[in-house]
Amino acid sequence: MSAALIEARGLTVSHPGGDLPVLNHIDMHINPAEIVTVVGPNGSGKSTLVRALLGQIALDAGRIQRLAGLRIGYVPQRVHIERAMPMTVRRFLSLPKRVSDADAAAALERTGVEGLQARQIVSLSGGQFQRVLLARALLNDPQLLVLDEPTQGLDQPGIVAFYKLIEEVRAQTGVAILMVSHDLLVVMRASDRVICLNGHVCCEGTPQAVSAAPAYRALFGAESQGTLALYRHHHDHDHDHVAHDAHSGHDHAHDHHHHHHHQQG
Repeated sequence: MSAALIEARGLTVSHPGGDLPVLNHIDMHINPAEIVTVVGPNGSGKSTLVRALLGQIALDAGRIQRLAGLRIGYVPQRVHIERAMPMTVRRFLSLPKRVSDADAAAALERTGVEGLQARQIVSLSGGQFQRVLLARALLNDPQLLVLDEPTQGLDQPGIVAFYKLIEEVRAQTGVAILMVSHDLLVVMRASDRVICLNGHVCCEGTPQAVSAAPAYRALFGAESQGTLALYRHHHDHDHDHVAHDAHSGHDHAHDHHHHHHHQQG
């Protein structure tokens, strides 16, 4: 196992004036090239965890170790762009750091929105803007990509397409990905490891293990049943394969997903 890109030990964070820690003794790590997703109810500390890992907030206790010189690409939860302010996609990609036309074009191509350079940011659809944000995050060739609720405001097909894109980016670049998400069914398919958070780590492991964990089912109730069904279904169909290749059953899961998506929301 190669050294973790980032590792937290005993991470504890309180809000000023709050009685209880928002995050309590969190231990977690992210290894090179793995997709780790953090799920949890609202108020469970997911965004706080991301900000702590990025070094944006002070810790009450614990420590965070980052690989020396770790390059992180960050796609924040909400990006406020002044609606009245004209700004092209090309200009946006050069904030805060200028990038060459060639690099800008390559990044847009990688995220499936090639040719949008001249478009105004405000004219983009939610899905296009998300992909432009992702392109910008990839510009400094990160070893770790951090995505905080990247699919907010996208419809179901948009959500599925975005996670597919994330898997492709990882396959092409070898970047590790830390995502915070509430898209349970899709995330479970796209992740190598899931961390279920509720102020502390309730459970973590492979999607299969987490979807069967009582703590996960207690937190997500009815919604968790869909995930469990998805994995049982896989298991029943795949048990004759000794070696699971990474893509086995993916399309299957995709079809299956549509039967369940009415449960979301």
